[in-house]
Amino acid sequence: MATVEELIPIKPKPATGWDVERIRKDFPVLRQTVNGKPLVYLDNAASSQVPMMVIERGAQYIEQEHSNIHRGVHYLSMKATTAYEGAREKVKRFINAREAKECIFVRGATEGINLVMHGYGRKFIGAGDEIIISAMEHHANIVPWQMLCEEKSAKLRVIPMNDDGELLMDEYDALLNEKTKFVAVTQASNALGTINPVKEIIERAHKYGVPVLIDGAQQAPHGRIDVQDLDCDFYTFSGHKMFAPTGSGVVFGKARLLDTMNPFQGGGDMIKSVTFEKTTYADLPNKFEAGTPAIASQIGLGAAIDYLNIIGREKAAAYEHELLVYATQRLSAIEGVRIIGTAREKLSVLSFTIDNVHPHDIGTILDQQGIAIRAGHHCAQPVMQRFKIPATARASFAFYNTKAEVDVLAEAIEKVIEVFA
Repeated sequence: MATVEELIPIKPKPATGWDVERIRKDFPVLRQTVNGKPLVYLDNAASSQVPMMVIERGAQYIEQEHSNIHRGVHYLSMKATTAYEGAREKVKRFINAREAKECIFVRGATEGINLVMHGYGRKFIGAGDEIIISAMEHHANIVPWQMLCEEKSAKLRVIPMNDDGELLMDEYDALLNEKTKFVAVTQASNALGTINPVKEIIERAHKYGVPVLIDGAQQAPHGRIDVQDLDCDFYTFSGHKMFAPTGSGVVFGKARLLDTMNPFQGGGDMIKSVTFEKTTYADLPNKFEAGTPAIASQIGLGAAIDYLNIIGREKAAAYEHELLVYATQRLSAIEGVRIIGTAREKLSVLSFTIDNVHPHDIGTILDQQGIAIRAGHHCAQPVMQRFKIPATARASFAFYNTKAEVDVLAEAIEKVIEVFA
């Protein structure tokens, strides 16, 4: 059995100068009580909360700028278009894309993956070809590729992981071959917190000329993203996990690949011309943005990027890792608690089980104490099967959480154990 020290992730650099109490004032939702207790929100891997700065920007659009974009020549339409495309420029800088047109707005990472599957996969992957994913993928990065394999008579191959929740890179090397036509892996596991060596994964795939999609839904809120440095071919993330409204998100693709792909949907704004004989598609990024988009949500995503830049992403990530280390220490010391996912490189996700207590019961009792965690399979059922468990309880931290809240969590877990003893 691993020691407490072995369970604790690599110690981070101290988050000097992080004023968490000031940060918390930016998030009005944190001021409420639940079941008579102060809210302790530890479900950030599912959806993070939204700061006032983002809320106000969305309200400004609805109150003063609401109009459809691109097609109008009147004042409000031009103003809304400027705000919407301004958000795209912010995304470009946030992920260090070469061009703004490589950043396609989608409703979230799930839609981004499906866009790539339909636009690239259905065009370029055929019978006998192989697609590689990992054993720790969210269902959103499993099901679309299964659908494609079934349609095209292709084969899905899976990179296994060890008992700590780390990918076996030698096994990945063994999977790569001339039949491999696509690789799709998560940068960080939503169920385990594991940070994968995606740059290395990309480099090895590119030796075979194989394009790679990175699911960055968990990484985007917590760390630096540089798609040029990674040299990934596609990268997708959701806004609602990085302090933006739901219905916002991005899929990045290298322009040369996006140009060759088929559109995901047909309709308004993704065309240059339409006759009953032929449709000519619009240039990037409009080619992949059919119909009226979630304008307010994507403008809100731009505001969330502004907020992260203001507070300092690196300092926020360092503070979150301090919380992870502290929570790992606290929970590891409780008899009967088992931490699932003990990789040395982790994001601020802590999944655990308690002997003889179902995670749903853990979540219910914690909710009575005002603590919001996630309980279930986390849309990662193969991960649960790998660890031979039905589900886990998952506490996931953001930069507005505190060590005092970790203490409340640990005390509530001890009460759960008392109840079921």
